[in-house]
Amino acid sequence: MEHQPKFKIRKKKLGSYPYVSVVLSMTLALFVIGIFGLLMIYSKELEKSVRENVRIQVFLKSNISETQRDQVHKNLSARYFINKKTTQETITFISKEEAAKEFIKETGEDFQNFLGENPLRDAFLVSVDPAYHDSKSLAKIKSEVEKLNGVFQVYYVENVIESINKNVTRIALILLSVSLILFITIVLLINNTLRLALFSQRFLIRSMQLVGAKHWFIKRPFIIRAMLHGMLSGALASGLLLFLIISANRRISDLKLLQNSEQIAMLLGTIVLLGIFVAMSSTYRTVSKYLKLSLDELF
Repeated sequence: MEHQPKFKIRKKKLGSYPYVSVVLSMTLALFVIGIFGLLMIYSKELEKSVRENVRIQVFLKSNISETQRDQVHKNLSARYFINKKTTQETITFISKEEAAKEFIKETGEDFQNFLGENPLRDAFLVSVDPAYHDSKSLAKIKSEVEKLNGVFQVYYVENVIESINKNVTRIALILLSVSLILFITIVLLINNTLRLALFSQRFLIRSMQLVGAKHWFIKRPFIIRAMLHGMLSGALASGLLLFLIISANRRISDLKLLQNSEQIAMLLGTIVLLGIFVAMSSTYRTVSKYLKLSLDELF
């Protein structure tokens, strides 16, 4: 009676392909680059939100009439530096009574009882286009507006604006550098994963070549399979990103204020297209390489 082995060894068939490991590796790689893409979107929206709150204060003269005040408002509305892309009100009027109430609310001290009058002035808060947030442009705007009839003084926090400009530039350079390095790393990772997977297919490629199959006939099924795997990996990575966004929004309610649905949709679509393109191009190069190798080099 022959002795039967307790464990059966599963033999790999010629041309066996590690589908699961390939899709998983590509999904994780695309997910990582998607997370960084989300970070860039949120940082851009945060910058936009900060810049929308950069306003100059246009204080009016004490004896100004309502007609003159309306004229100043009309004049400011027609200026080139007005931020017309903001979601907030471009020009906001703050009366001296409203300013006094806000000051008392914040400090808890009623200065009017001490002084006997309200020394504050009516003012317009004007949202300035981000293109004019540099020091020279703001100084020029200040000089121009102060020449308007009825305007007493123009004020803006110069140090804060300079700090915003420096930090935004620094963060943009860092994000750009890291994104470039990350993109190259992800492409190389996917490329190496597919090369290792196709290494097991090199003899199948040679067998097809020996029976007279043309190069494009050999490449086509591998490329189609790679495109499907890239599409599947991109879709899975996009699904994970959507899950991450929904979970983050539930935990941090204010995060929705920085969410740009249009850009996020473009990012998810880009991830799918990136998965297809990288998988297709890597497979094409690898199969072309094996078609050129001799039998000895394949071993």
